[in-house]
Amino acid sequence: MSVKLLSPAGSFESLSAALENGAHAVYLGVGKLNMRSRGAVNFTVDDLPEVTQKCHARGVEVWMTLNTVVFDDEIEQVKCLCDAAKNAGVDAVIAADTAVLEIAKAAGLSIHLSVQANIANLEAVRFYARYADVMVLARELSLEQISRICKGIREEHITGPSGELVKIEVFVHGALCVAVSGKCYMSLAAFNTSANRGDCYQVCRRAFTVRDAVNGNELEIDNHYVMSPKDLCTIEILPRLLDAGVSVLKIEGRGRSADYVAAATKVYREALELWQKNTPPDEALLEKWKQRLGGVFNRGFWQGGYYLGEKCGEWAASAENKATRKKVLCGRVVNYFAKSKIVQVQLTGAGIKNGDTFLITGPTTGAVEGVIDSLHIDGIPAEQAEKGSEITFPFDTVVRKNDSFYILQNNES
Repeated sequence: MSVKLLSPAGSFESLSAALENGAHAVYLGVGKLNMRSRGAVNFTVDDLPEVTQKCHARGVEVWMTLNTVVFDDEIEQVKCLCDAAKNAGVDAVIAADTAVLEIAKAAGLSIHLSVQANIANLEAVRFYARYADVMVLARELSLEQISRICKGIREEHITGPSGELVKIEVFVHGALCVAVSGKCYMSLAAFNTSANRGDCYQVCRRAFTVRDAVNGNELEIDNHYVMSPKDLCTIEILPRLLDAGVSVLKIEGRGRSADYVAAATKVYREALELWQKNTPPDEALLEKWKQRLGGVFNRGFWQGGYYLGEKCGEWAASAENKATRKKVLCGRVVNYFAKSKIVQVQLTGAGIKNGDTFLITGPTTGAVEGVIDSLHIDGIPAEQAEKGSEITFPFDTVVRKNDSFYILQNNES
């Protein structure tokens, strides 16, 4: 069975990180009619040809999100976006609003059903098969329910517009929402900014107290982040998800940084390749993967989530990032000398020393890491360098002028 790893791209840096670390497809937003219009940088219509060319040159597909609720006065905008996607060679549009489905179909675009469609049964798959080749299932389903749907598709030979069997997509990593498959009106009620329009204020990620309406007494809840779930992490149960018959593994995080995209993509690609070889990972490798995922943005992990039939009781201890490592911006790349494989960096933010782990990010570079083991200042070996210094050190991976240069430190918070 062919399985695709789908990675998020909220910027050119994240896009390159996905490409460099093994994504089979990327999903991105263009403009404002997508579910991360507030939380991600997003691309413009003018970016689409460059994005598709960059991805297709690597054999990677581009899936464009048009997955918000759409109003009447936005229909022409939807048509323009679909036409632009078709002309740029975008491989698929992710949508849930029936108006968008009809418009994308008329434009000749392949359609993937968003999680916003809340597909939770085989009857819904049959209905949407007239539109979609790929369908994201509701997040609330268990492994048993997912397996039953995948089996039904095979047994009934349910095909999409392409004539191929409908493929099932599931989330494997990233933020979870307390709402049912993302349909939430809490932000709309509190701030008149709708989550279903990509404009969520994430009210649920805040701390709350319970107050007695009669006498005014307040009750301090043991964990007062009671509507903010931990992030999903399926790395330990990934073989069971794949055995259930899913065809697309989706990493959440279009609002996340390039190092998050790089880490998650690399780990899940490695896990997928092992499953394809019918080789289970040992405990040491699993621990390595979990440490890698824990080193980038997360709110703590819920291992397996709803897939194991558990109720949503894994609440985040706070709204803060729980990554075990933090990034400290130190400066920018001045030059990369390809023949000698030397990086030149201007330190404008903080000092560094030999032995430090660094991260370099950029629109073409993506996100790459290394360790400084031969630091030089003005060509002279040095053990450390202070802010304001211009340094050089060897690094085999090509980086670019103006890339951001960070030091990675253990996060003790």
